[in-house]
Amino acid sequence: MQLTNAEEEIMQILWDLKEGLIRDIREKFPYPKPARNTVSTIVRILEKKGHVAHKTFGNVHVYYPLIKKEEYSKSQLFDVMKKYFNNSFPAMASFFAREKDLSISELDELMEETRKELKKENRKINK
Repeated sequence: MQLTNAEEEIMQILWDLKEGLIRDIREKFPYPKPARNTVSTIVRILEKKGHVAHKTFGNVHVYYPLIKKEEYSKSQLFDVMKKYFNNSFPAMASFFAREKDLSISELDELMEETRKELKKENRKINK
């Protein structure tokens, strides 16, 4: 599910908007805004890839994402873990802990938050 930078930028906007016209998407870009045709072309590419769809009202197309931001984020993170950390979560986590210079108390807090999330997930599964 690899996207180009331009495609990802448009997906980020669509995830925020939930749905929108080409004009709405273009308005969310910082100055200088890309040309309308550029945005339209990228949205159509995303449609062909199966990431975006549209509803038609007369001659107006309202675009919306078909993939969830969480799904895309998850696939990107797992791809990074596989490519750069030999598919090892502990290796990836320790890399970020070193790079962010986390303290022992911050690591303990991270562990506690992880435990809470895992317990929540286990409760959902067991229901």
